[in-house]
Amino acid sequence: MYQERVEKVLSAMEKMGLEQMLVSNPNSIWYLTGYYVFPYERMLALYLRRDGNHILFLNRLFPEPEADCRQIWFSDTDDCVAMVAEQVDGSKPLGIDKEWPAMFLLPLMDRLPDCRCVLASDCVDDVQACKDSVEQNLMREASRINDQVMERAAARLKEGVTEKEIADYIVSQYTAEGCDSEAFQTIVSFGPNAADPHHEPDDTVLKAGDCIVIDMGCKKARYCSDMTRTYFCKEAPAEYAAIHDLVRSANELAESMIRPGVPLCDLDKAARDHIAAAGYGEYFTHRLGHFIGQNDHEKGDVSSANRNLAKPGMIFSIEPGVYLPGKFGVRVEDLVLVTKDGCEVLNHVDKHWKTVG
Repeated sequence: MYQERVEKVLSAMEKMGLEQMLVSNPNSIWYLTGYYVFPYERMLALYLRRDGNHILFLNRLFPEPEADCRQIWFSDTDDCVAMVAEQVDGSKPLGIDKEWPAMFLLPLMDRLPDCRCVLASDCVDDVQACKDSVEQNLMREASRINDQVMERAAARLKEGVTEKEIADYIVSQYTAEGCDSEAFQTIVSFGPNAADPHHEPDDTVLKAGDCIVIDMGCKKARYCSDMTRTYFCKEAPAEYAAIHDLVRSANELAESMIRPGVPLCDLDKAARDHIAAAGYGEYFTHRLGHFIGQNDHEKGDVSSANRNLAKPGMIFSIEPGVYLPGKFGVRVEDLVLVTKDGCEVLNHVDKHWKTVG
């Protein structure tokens, strides 16, 4: 599995005219080798070469990997950058991923003045964007757990509860289900707070007539889920219920279009035009979706700026929203997996508006 992933990265490097690349993102190194360690301030790097002579640079404080490549070890007092410079071919371009700190990159450039460093993250990111069957199953499982916890959280929504109480309950349920962690800080927003797409839960108390936005995701076996549902406490004001129907139908419209070969920008446009036609275009303030995997937000999005085509294995969110400042907000979000002839929606919690409490 790991060798197949490496071969795909090497092929992408060849298309960029690169014979060598340094990968430093710990998640990317795990993806390519099966070895994970978070280095904190220390250097960690996987040196990929088209000839197959790959090297993993590791601090001696890290555990020994089983990765199928040469290993070079260093201590806190060693000049680890010099060790990398000794292995790199300074006469040829060197691919660098987007996460390598300047504290390592700039000294390496000083040591190799004739070596042109090239931002080459796409060589890894574009491979990771299309999940293999193992990853797809892991993300299905994370979304299954997210569905269950969303239903449990909705059942606890009642007058008098606070945003923090619901958010804390969601986190406790992730722990009970054996998750690694939250995929991101859980968003629970009542009433006017829902007009802020990234509101942090506070001590706001739920009242009758309030809308309730819950945006939540867990991380299970390294892979993330993400979903948003919007409810109403006891009653749904007619205007707000109509906006919820509008947002849900925009979500469903975009999902109905997903298949290999569809430009991602077309999905954003369809949902945005649908909301704009009802007079709320200026209140849909963010892109339609983002890619997801080991991180909640990975490279790639569903926006007007992304003309890339959908490919089988891609997993991304579809999350239109309408936010009326000081009054109300609604977002409906699913994760979708692009299949060979359409898409699979990974979330199964009912998207229609309903009252709770």
